[in-house]
Amino acid sequence: MDDLTPVREVAERFGVPISTLHYWERRGLLTPHRRSGRRHFDTEQLYRVALIKLLRETGLMSIEEIDALLHRSGGTAPWQDTVHGRIATLDAHLTRLQTARDYLTHLLTCSHGDALEKCPTFRATVPLPL
Repeated sequence: MDDLTPVREVAERFGVPISTLHYWERRGLLTPHRRSGRRHFDTEQLYRVALIKLLRETGLMSIEEIDALLHRSGGTAPWQDTVHGRIATLDAHLTRLQTARDYLTHLLTCSHGDALEKCPTFRATVPLPL
């Protein structure tokens, strides 16, 4: 068997609370080994923790979405639908972030000073809700 890492050390390495690792275990996302009643993680489970953390933080995925991926299920929809949906959401976020970045860059040279809401560039990029 692989070298086993105690749960406390896993939590410290990944910067997550031990309670989070326990929650992920209860949700069926992790399967630690038990030694004297204490949780320990092998290399495969450490990579699983890394994957879950990556999907939570950078993919902005819910535990339910991660569960669908890890268990290759999705209830009534295939797990690929989860991935396609998350990609579409991230693309929308990227578009909004790029628009914000472009406008902030414009502000560095905007001649409207204290009246930024009068800026034609701002007005062209931010439609008013009806």
